[in-house]
Amino acid sequence: MSEPLTIAPDIRFVILGQPVTQGSKKSMPIYRNGKPVMKDGRVLTRVINALPGLAQWRQEVVQEARKHYDGDLFIGAIRLELVFSRPRPKGHFGTGRNAGKLKASAPRFPTSRPDTLKLGRAIEDALTGVIWRDDSQVVQHVIEKRYGTFYSVSVWIRPLEQTVVEVEQAF
Repeated sequence: MSEPLTIAPDIRFVILGQPVTQGSKKSMPIYRNGKPVMKDGRVLTRVINALPGLAQWRQEVVQEARKHYDGDLFIGAIRLELVFSRPRPKGHFGTGRNAGKLKASAPRFPTSRPDTLKLGRAIEDALTGVIWRDDSQVVQHVIEKRYGTFYSVSVWIRPLEQTVVEVEQAF
């Protein structure tokens, strides 16, 4: 007889530092003794993440998440809210007697790269196997980019239904 499902609490935390996007993946041929490895007439490949720093960023996300949640994996539908903050460029501020004052022409939101979906995907992938079984469980997204005083991301994970089962039963 399986354990009953229980309702998990919301999880909120902030990760300090400049986020790294989940960029494109790169397919690389596998070589042995200087020759590509073949199987059934095709070259075997491996897929790697193309961006340096992604593995370190994911570790930081996991470490912060584990400080705030060490329970069983979520198994149901989840809402994920992410707010990415970044400092404004110096060009948004005046000079001379207006030093430190925000220019009227400064944009309200950061519309430059990186894009929100790639930023969010890196967080989702990092939390797979830590908070939830699979990032496909995230059925609602709110992802924002804002200007702030420093680089950070605020994470709010909200179960939408009864979502926790013991880890042994989840697989």
